Amino acid sequence: MHRYRTHTCGALRPADSGADVRLSGWVHRKRDHGQLMFIDLRDHYGLTQCVLDIANQAFAAAGALRLESVITVSGTVVRRSAETVNATMPTGGIEVQVASLALESAADVLPLQVNSDEDYGEETRLRYRFLDLRREKVHRNVLLRSQVISSIRRRMIDGGFTEFQTPILTASSPEGARDYLVPSRLHPGRFYALPQAPQQFKQLLMIAGFDRYFQIAPCFRDEDARADRSPGEFYQLDFEMSFVEQEDVFAAIEPVIAGVFEEFAGFDRAAPWTVTKPPFPRIRYADAMLKYGSDKPDLRNPLLIADVGEVFAGSDFRVFAKLVGEGGVVRAIPAPAASGRPRSWFDRLNDWARGEGAPGLGWIVFEGGEAKGPIARFLSPERQARLRDLAGLSEGDAVFFAAGASAEAASLAGKARTRIGTDLGLVAEGRYEFCWIVDFPMYEKDPDTGKIEFSHNPFSMPQGGLEALETRDPLEVLAFQYDIVCNGVELSSGAIRNHRPDIMIKAFQIAGYSQDDLEQRFGGMLAALRFGAPPHGGSAPGIDRIVMLIADEPNIREVIAFPMTQRAEDLMMQAPAEVPPERWRELHLRPALPPVKSGG
Repeated sequence: MHRYRTHTCGALRPADSGADVRLSGWVHRKRDHGQLMFIDLRDHYGLTQCVLDIANQAFAAAGALRLESVITVSGTVVRRSAETVNATMPTGGIEVQVASLALESAADVLPLQVNSDEDYGEETRLRYRFLDLRREKVHRNVLLRSQVISSIRRRMIDGGFTEFQTPILTASSPEGARDYLVPSRLHPGRFYALPQAPQQFKQLLMIAGFDRYFQIAPCFRDEDARADRSPGEFYQLDFEMSFVEQEDVFAAIEPVIAGVFEEFAGFDRAAPWTVTKPPFPRIRYADAMLKYGSDKPDLRNPLLIADVGEVFAGSDFRVFAKLVGEGGVVRAIPAPAASGRPRSWFDRLNDWARGEGAPGLGWIVFEGGEAKGPIARFLSPERQARLRDLAGLSEGDAVFFAAGASAEAASLAGKARTRIGTDLGLVAEGRYEFCWIVDFPMYEKDPDTGKIEFSHNPFSMPQGGLEALETRDPLEVLAFQYDIVCNGVELSSGAIRNHRPDIMIKAFQIAGYSQDDLEQRFGGMLAALRFGAPPHGGSAPGIDRIVMLIADEPNIREVIAFPMTQRAEDLMMQAPAEVPPERWRELHLRPALPPVKSGG
């Protein structure tokens, strides 16, 4: 018999009754009934109930075991009586009568309980992540992640893509976040950058003639954490294709994404969630900002925002009339069948808007054949009728207003849409709603400096090519850039790339880069484009976010085996850490730490 096990703790069934077996695992639970002791033994595969009676020579040793100690038991499989069957466990039809027990490794007193879902807080969970990972839910999520990656890899290979690995030590790239820098020992004063994305390398692979590339790529960005963004590092399905237009990219990746979500749509659920069938809806960026107030719209929410500036232009409601006259906008967010809501609900939404930095949310309710609310008396019947028409309102509906400059009004309206849709129970459950956001602006203006900057990926092809860059206002130029969004979460950004050096030089020139800057920072890419580059494009859906959505977890930390804290610290490995002085000297560096602030 094998020294540690003949079966796993999830394998035994009633058909194994009478078999002599050996199991190894962790003590998950113990129940001492005086004459009998029950031990739930756990390993990676499941749980098995083991039983010892008081006559067993191992009974005393079993009683002394702490939870999470590792043991090996040998014994006989016994079918449970009908009244003791545990139908919630795959092994619930049997138990193992223990003949012998060996302690492999004793556990100290636990800082968190593995057999409980109690939340012990971020610091405890991450400091003892090896224990946290033993807990059923987290363990299952990390296994799901592995299975999702395997599914993606299989589907990409079946789609004709070839997997490549790209360098980790590389040069800085303008991806919109700070780089992690690595000092060079051999080249004093010079630094590598960890890749924010394999952007340039995957384009170089297309220029090298490999046609269809993919990689489960690690990416590194020195940016703050959010619920859907891990600090420091993340993984993405990075892919690129040659001789393609935008729709070719969509057609290649939609079956992969939809297929993965369909495959795992039943994960840990009573019934599988539904998944948008390809082709996914295409929504222009400008339309997304108008109708949803966000370039990451949650299509499970049926509410549509409307531009109603014309209703207030020249009206008696002077605040909005003046704002519209000065170029501002008024956006209307409908609240279907909200007339029965108490006044306190409207007041709470007003208070919420003030908490978001807005003056408030004006509102009107249409009930009893008339308009009511603080703004209604300032609008003539004709204007009220036009408002109902533009916002799609019916008897019994309410409408809220967000006003201001276009960007700030869109942002507030989008947040209000989410809040109202949730409050009214309108957001559909059990669905993965996908869409593409397309036609992003190529450039944007920095509100503080007034400088023209890239709004998205700087290596994107402008719509209209060189002619558009030379003849149009940069803020009016659109790019072949696109995002894939699911349930209000951005999974990926992508683009058809700029494969012509003359267009790239002009595009960067508009953003304030001289040709010398371009040669210095992206000389390798520019040189490659001068030797015959195919039209190409791709995208990079985030692995962490895909798994987070499938697992229906609110925080990305729950699907990463070893995440960092919100402050980008690894409490378990004690990183980042100080380094000894000799390492500074070896790297030709001298620390320049900020002064320590005194208390008081």
